[in-house]
Amino acid sequence: MEVVHATMDDITEWLKLASEVEYLFGSMVSDPNFVKGLEKNIGRSSAYCVRLNDGLPGSPILGGLLWSSNPPAYKIGWLSVSTKARKQGVATELLNYVFRLVETPAEVVVTTFGDNVIEGRPARMLYKKFGFVPLDEPLPNGPEGGSRQKFKRILTS
Repeated sequence: MEVVHATMDDITEWLKLASEVEYLFGSMVSDPNFVKGLEKNIGRSSAYCVRLNDGLPGSPILGGLLWSSNPPAYKIGWLSVSTKARKQGVATELLNYVFRLVETPAEVVVTTFGDNVIEGRPARMLYKKFGFVPLDEPLPNGPEGGSRQKFKRILTS
């Protein structure tokens, strides 16, 4: 399983992945801001993906991650795994990949689902497994009405 930089040829497949989780993240496929943000991340080489069978650009995407890097601050802007590829280590591979890009000391933040969003509990568990801790900072609810929570991981040399 190889993590690679997404290319413009991956946009159609990335949007198929996004459509699977719109019930949790809100409208993305028809949102020009999401598409523009995806294109921007691809253009600056901060969109990473795992393609089915390590295929060529344009192949089905098993998982994707949007990453912001402004050392010493880093942010996971979006992480999703296709329903057919869950529990196969795709998210773990994506996170391991971006953590190798971090220059320490650093902090990495991500906004994920609150504990009351049952479908979001696997994401919370994944971030905790990677050493993220939940913060008490109040955030607006997501489009489905569930809470959101910011998590942070501090990395030292």
